[in-house]
Amino acid sequence: MTTAQTERTAETPAPNLQAIRSAHARIRPQIHRTPVFTSESIDHMTGAHLFFKCENLQKTGSFKFRGATNAVLSLTDEEAKRGVVTVSSGNHAAAISLAARRRGIPAWIVMPGNAPRAKRQAVESYGGRVTECEYSVASRDAACKILQEKTGAVLIHPYNNPQVIAGQGTAAVELLEDVPDLDVIITPVSGGGLLSGTSIAAKSMRPQIRVIGAEPKNADDAYRSFASGKIEPASKTETIADGLRATLCPLTFSILRQHVDEIALVTEEEILAAMRTLWERLKLIVEPSGAVSAAIAIHKKFPVEGKRIGIILSGGNLDLDQIPFVRASQ
Repeated sequence: MTTAQTERTAETPAPNLQAIRSAHARIRPQIHRTPVFTSESIDHMTGAHLFFKCENLQKTGSFKFRGATNAVLSLTDEEAKRGVVTVSSGNHAAAISLAARRRGIPAWIVMPGNAPRAKRQAVESYGGRVTECEYSVASRDAACKILQEKTGAVLIHPYNNPQVIAGQGTAAVELLEDVPDLDVIITPVSGGGLLSGTSIAAKSMRPQIRVIGAEPKNADDAYRSFASGKIEPASKTETIADGLRATLCPLTFSILRQHVDEIALVTEEEILAAMRTLWERLKLIVEPSGAVSAAIAIHKKFPVEGKRIGIILSGGNLDLDQIPFVRASQ
């Protein structure tokens, strides 16, 4: 697949619920059906009923394994034998590496040099062949293009790919099968693949549900895009939620505008507090990007009282030598 072909995925029709259910059937033997946790103490704290979909317990430690597996398994034999290439700061890279290894094909991974050490180690442990690049869109795109030209590998974009989006939507399908009467569902938003799949599945299965995207205030491009009606560039400020620094693409933006009700923001301090709450009350290690969705409800960024709220905890790949809420409290 060439870069031009990849860009044209923005014109590809978005997946529907049928595509998401087909993806679920395809990947079910490969993934965990992750549990849904509840906490009486957090419910009392918020005045709501919260249901945490624990994708931090998914294989490779994040929801990304769903979309990566669906995309890799959807390749033809001719495509697959060329291998796959992607660019990612961590979770998608690990997911593609494992999905490719399970299909018996190589995976070339472009990672920025400042990617978390634990995430790079995970990629390499799954067999991914890492190429470092500078942390800029131009640098990542250039490195990816060189690898594609050199290897002939198929590019599997982290979110600008209908098969990836369909795979990510399977987490919401499972959550609504387990807890069908939710009033609200919240998931983090970065490039928009998870929120796109979630919103399509949720609105199709339960039209009255409210879908909210969760985003750090320091990386608020989706929030600004919703306000302006056009895709806004990513902010240059830093956020502890390193997995949420991508920018929406035309495909995901069009899906979100159709199906998402609101993008809500949380501060760095609120993300850290949510991580600590999840650790103390649920005994769950959740990475900052995964805790953003919980922070929206815990810090009541919309009227939560009395609501039944589904929260997708998107990942748990945290460097345990650098636990941020421990350092912040010392």
